[in-house]
Amino acid sequence: MNTQPSRAPLWLGLLLAGTALPALASLKEGDAAPDFKAEASLAGKAFSYSLKDALKRGPVVVYFYPAAFTAGCSIQAHTFAENADKFAAAGASIVGVSLDSIAGLNEFSADPQSCAGKIPVASDADGKIARSFDISVADTPAGRKNTRGEEITHGRAERTTFIVTPDGKVAAAIGGLASDLNVHKALEAVQKIASAKKP
Repeated sequence: MNTQPSRAPLWLGLLLAGTALPALASLKEGDAAPDFKAEASLAGKAFSYSLKDALKRGPVVVYFYPAAFTAGCSIQAHTFAENADKFAAAGASIVGVSLDSIAGLNEFSADPQSCAGKIPVASDADGKIARSFDISVADTPAGRKNTRGEEITHGRAERTTFIVTPDGKVAAAIGGLASDLNVHKALEAVQKIASAKKP
């Protein structure tokens, strides 16, 4: 008599466990993107940002990131800044969104190693904008500090980028990538949209 346990249930269990994992919890391609207005900063100066108004000029890259002046977020912001002309050439604008205060974002938006005065970043202090995009918002563990040695006292949104077209629809949702790769995927997406519009 064979006393070896059958492997089939194990494989079946692993398969079922794999398929039961939740997908990235955010809006998907084809979903309507929520309109939002927020206090934002560009090159150290605060202003009122409106997604609806930005969409009148073309596609908008809305990127959510955990916290200003953290390693990955500074790399992402700087990579967007370095490629700002390429996004503009494809007819797209960019806005970063985090739960940072506007005071902190005034510094982040002007910082040469981050936004470098080239891309606006919006304050979503209560996380409402992130949640409207079905982005996960988590508490920052006590004592966590940014690269400047300051304690991070706000929640953090999951790093996810959306390409929103002028009709208010999500053309692409990009998550689960390193901060610089996230930017390059976003650029590919807006360039694809621009190419599709050419006769």
